[in-house]
Amino acid sequence: MKALIYKEMRLSMHPICYIFIALFPLMILIPSYPLGIGFIYVLTCYPILFLGANKGQQSNDLLYSTLLPVRKKDIVLARIFTVIFMQVAFILIMSALYPVARMINDAIIANSENPEKNTIPGLGLNSYVLVLAFAVVGYAIADIIFFPIYYKHGKSIVMSTLFTILGFVIYIGVVTIGLPFVPGLGILNNLHIGIQFAILAGAIMLSFVLHIFVYRISSKRLEMVDF
Repeated sequence: MKALIYKEMRLSMHPICYIFIALFPLMILIPSYPLGIGFIYVLTCYPILFLGANKGQQSNDLLYSTLLPVRKKDIVLARIFTVIFMQVAFILIMSALYPVARMINDAIIANSENPEKNTIPGLGLNSYVLVLAFAVVGYAIADIIFFPIYYKHGKSIVMSTLFTILGFVIYIGVVTIGLPFVPGLGILNNLHIGIQFAILAGAIMLSFVLHIFVYRISSKRLEMVDF
């Protein structure tokens, strides 16, 4: 298993994936930019990872992996670990930038004649931990869409990517931008930090359970693929 993960990081992961993971968290520093939108860009790494920018699908990486003395389900598990690594790395970098984003936002509001114009639409920085909880669940949902579609034939990269990004955009837009505008749910922007962390903990556990489902159904589908 360690060898497969090493292969994923050194061979399958194109350098541009690392660049995306390092750069797109900087979007949190953009004043008045919707927090949930930045998380979408992790999903743009999926086709790069699976296609490998001329190193993955186009060079038969999946076929090569299945010819190795490893189980097919381990190939799926290693790829899931790789995707989760990208998600976690993105979240950690963005979280490290959160204090800076807060200072920038507070400074702009303090010097603005109309603070409402500089308010982040939907869930703002006060609800950052809650946004993380929604994003964690959203990534799990995205993987439920992507992996089973892709591993059904081992080639459906375009269809799986389109459905994944579309599904995530709709989900993250509803829960982070639209939800606070529902009558009675404006309180989401002022939840106690302890409650937000409790929701995040629940989201992580739910994500773990969902990824077990992703692994099982995807590995079964790959077992049925005849190369």
